[in-house]
Amino acid sequence: MTAAEPRKRVLSIQSHVVHGYVGNRCAVFPLQLLGYEVDFINSVQFSNHTGYPQVKGSVMDGEQLWDIIEGMKANGLLEYSHLVTGYIGSASLLQTIKRLVELLREHNPNLMYVSDPVMGDHGKLYVKPELVPCYKEDIVRLASIMTPNQFEAEQLVGQCITTEEDALAACQTLHDRGPSTVVMTSFHPEGVEDHLLVIASTTVPQDDGLPSRLRLKIPRSGAYFTGTGDLMTVLLLAALDRQPRNLKGAVEKAVATLQAMLQATVKAAGQSAFAAERTAKVARDRELRLIENQHLLKDAPVQLFAEAL
Repeated sequence: MTAAEPRKRVLSIQSHVVHGYVGNRCAVFPLQLLGYEVDFINSVQFSNHTGYPQVKGSVMDGEQLWDIIEGMKANGLLEYSHLVTGYIGSASLLQTIKRLVELLREHNPNLMYVSDPVMGDHGKLYVKPELVPCYKEDIVRLASIMTPNQFEAEQLVGQCITTEEDALAACQTLHDRGPSTVVMTSFHPEGVEDHLLVIASTTVPQDDGLPSRLRLKIPRSGAYFTGTGDLMTVLLLAALDRQPRNLKGAVEKAVATLQAMLQATVKAAGQSAFAAERTAKVARDRELRLIENQHLLKDAPVQLFAEAL
């Protein structure tokens, strides 16, 4: 960023845990390290993430969010280059985010809204069902970039996704409704066991010779972590912001950073990274090691490369 360039400021609305790394705990520090000013609002305030045996805390509703926004508006504090949303715990909050996007675009028509439509995974919803129509009908229309996993993409388009052709068709359906860029952050092709795919598609014009639709293969690991999708979304925000006409390079950079962080966490967690038990010790051991590996957030080597589709 040169002295003449405006400072990039992100508003991040995601979950918060006192201990551990998910939601805003996965988003704020990496974005700050990459040079962004970050304001954040916690959609939930929990003791820890749901991978632990017990969780205590509270969920924000739409009225509470709007009260905060009114205070910011009164002080002229709604100038943002980016909005990113992750886990939203109530339907009223999601409806209020719709109002917020519209308000922020009154201040900056070029606001980039990055939506991670956190609804579930592996065939199971972990939000209330009434949030799905709001994502499908309202948030999709407003988002600039969306980062669903396979299950979430299926909820958004109302169809099963089992092949690469299905995945690309889902991306196109989403483009037609709103977002110019869609990155399906984890796609498990039917009958494939040794790897998963990132599928990405954009309608943004690309630099000469670069693909607008691509896949990137990631070897499967037996390790399990929480917060990887939250981290991937903000890494994509930063990479796409810096390379808006190079989807291939942006996806490769985001994946490289995430994979390097996961490898460092596996090394630190030991056997807990692969454990099936759901104990507090196992959950603590496999929290992402963001702080001690912050150098990887800045400069992870690209080792996996995307292919054009």
